[in-house]
Amino acid sequence: MVAASGEGRDLAMKNLRVLFYSRRFFPTISGMSVYALNLLRELCKHGIEVTLVAQYRGDAQGRAVYGGGPPIAVPGVTVIGAESVGEVVGGDFERDIETLVRIGVREHARRPFDLVHAQYGYPPGLAALETSRKLGIPNVVSIQGGDGHWVGSCCAHHRSAMRAVLDHAGAVLIGSPSFAAEVSEHNGTAPERFTFIPGAVDTERFRPEAPFHAGELRNAARPELLFHGRVDARKGALDLIDAFAKLRGMTALAPRLTVSGIGPDSEAVAARVRERGLESHVRLTGYVAYEEVPRVYRSADVFVSPTYAEGFSNTILEAMASGIPVLSTRAVGVVDCIRHEDNGLLVEPRDVDALASSMLRLVEDAALRARLATTAHDEVTRIYAWHEVGRRIIDVYRSLPAPDDDWSVVQPDPACRYRSAPHLL
Repeated sequence: MVAASGEGRDLAMKNLRVLFYSRRFFPTISGMSVYALNLLRELCKHGIEVTLVAQYRGDAQGRAVYGGGPPIAVPGVTVIGAESVGEVVGGDFERDIETLVRIGVREHARRPFDLVHAQYGYPPGLAALETSRKLGIPNVVSIQGGDGHWVGSCCAHHRSAMRAVLDHAGAVLIGSPSFAAEVSEHNGTAPERFTFIPGAVDTERFRPEAPFHAGELRNAARPELLFHGRVDARKGALDLIDAFAKLRGMTALAPRLTVSGIGPDSEAVAARVRERGLESHVRLTGYVAYEEVPRVYRSADVFVSPTYAEGFSNTILEAMASGIPVLSTRAVGVVDCIRHEDNGLLVEPRDVDALASSMLRLVEDAALRARLATTAHDEVTRIYAWHEVGRRIIDVYRSLPAPDDDWSVVQPDPACRYRSAPHLL
């Protein structure tokens, strides 16, 4: 594992121009939208010029699952939308890769870029490799959550695409050792190919209410639990409803649960709430604008993330920074930042009984809440603030090699499951 470090170096890189490809960006709701926005802001602080080419879904299904539409403006950044038309029409990701490359080449002709940075290994990572091949500029690819978990396990074409990115990108950034081990195992990539740079959080935006009384319930008789993020069975959203139903029968308190966000299983979660008779105890917020998210955290007493796997969880970092205790799972991408009984509680993924029991501990034990929340808050402000992580990414930019053009991918597989359900990629 390569450790990037930018300590003690002059980070002013004025006139450096970066072409940044992203698959998810606001108004699309995703942890990677948050990551991209904060990274772009940090690069601008260091005088780096950035052109963002953001893929987006403009169709009704795409908007319903993640939100969507053309990307929002970012002060100091040139923002260009690239509608994922191919994804909508039969999961033709290759068509959308061509669109990204065409835009990148066009913008380079207007004013040359120094490097291309892709967020997601596929499709943007492959687009970055092709852009580098055409323009002769170096590239770096950030492997993020879902594309590291799922891409390559579906068909030979996507496996070869991920291997091309993982083996031939100038640098491969990844958020955690456990996630790197999973991606390496799935794809046969050498572990030393990865540069470990953790997730980060805007600690100015996400902070406790002042004064910070760690562990105190806002209402002693009605503790507030929160799930915020993509409403997806793979995030444990359905398990959470089942566990919350059990919790209601385990305590004399009257806990409430807020499920904040949208996703592919929003309707299934709403149906599960009705099946369990929890309509008056569970609030489903639907879409929440990013500007409103800090308020959502500060209205909660306990944060619950029963996820099956992460690259590195932005929502967990946001909860830690907001001063509320975290309950999550012993899952890839979580175990690197949450330590059981130290700065949070962990259960096994899919273990509904253990999830309910741990929620019970947190709603009834004020000392436990205070200890976990205080430890987590102190740690996140020291390690995971954007000013530190941004410097490490800039340091990677400084040392990128010339592009490696010796790669290829096999032909697309029409039977790949993501051709029929591309929004799950």
